Amino acid sequence: MKYLEFTFRLTPADETAGDVLVALLADAGFDSFVRPDDEADPIKAYIRRDAYRPEALSEALAAFPLPETTISYDSAEAEDKDWNEEWERNFFEPLVVDGRCVVHCTFHKNVPAAEYDITIDPRMSFGTGHHATTSQMISEILAHDVAGKAVLDMGCGTSILAILARMRGAARVTAIDNDEWCVTNSLENIALNSLDGIDVELGDAAALAGKGPFDLILANINRNILLEDMHSYVACMAPGASLLMSGFYVEDTGLIRAEAERLGLVFDHVREQDRWACAEFRAPEA
Repeated sequence: MKYLEFTFRLTPADETAGDVLVALLADAGFDSFVRPDDEADPIKAYIRRDAYRPEALSEALAAFPLPETTISYDSAEAEDKDWNEEWERNFFEPLVVDGRCVVHCTFHKNVPAAEYDITIDPRMSFGTGHHATTSQMISEILAHDVAGKAVLDMGCGTSILAILARMRGAARVTAIDNDEWCVTNSLENIALNSLDGIDVELGDAAALAGKGPFDLILANINRNILLEDMHSYVACMAPGASLLMSGFYVEDTGLIRAEAERLGLVFDHVREQDRWACAEFRAPEA
């Protein structure tokens, strides 16, 4: 699958402006980002060539709410490169969450010991767990009793969340993503961790028809997709099941909660990190 690589430059550049831009780009269909350590450096954003719509990008940039910041960009077809090498050289260090779970690549040395050790090779999927949304979801899985339960990882990316759920004893895990790269990379990462019991499928919310019921659904995507597809998640929840959602800003929590409650779910709690939210909702007991 071919990707386009966009290089965005913000003037002046700071963390807040970068976060807002990434959120708007995600809503416009961009699914992978590389944020530099130095906020003054450009942000790389990637989108599948067949998913790119110039008008959606124009609308996203027009909606940028910080008038003092100017944005310029250029684009090119993303070259087929060794993304593991890119992460090793530039960005990815082992991640430790709550002192219990470490996420690292095969090239890492001196990996900290942890109760759950997840090895991934991110390749084009980019999902290393370092984003606040993913690390919050990892924390939630660590806090939940998933032993013997059926789990769905919707928009699985590299399948970090599916892998952790299975490591924690989930009876079966279904991982779904609409990106062929992610499906392939998920299968590779599951094999790297010597796991079975995880089914990986290519698809979107329509693929949920006839599936379930699930005791725990994980959906780390973005606000618009969550709002559009939440009814499909609810339809395959078991009585008393939990729905964990992230990929949206704290200020969007009200929209997410309103839709969840309209669909009959009960709000449990929300946590936040770096302005990103992670919320849990529960289905009524039978």
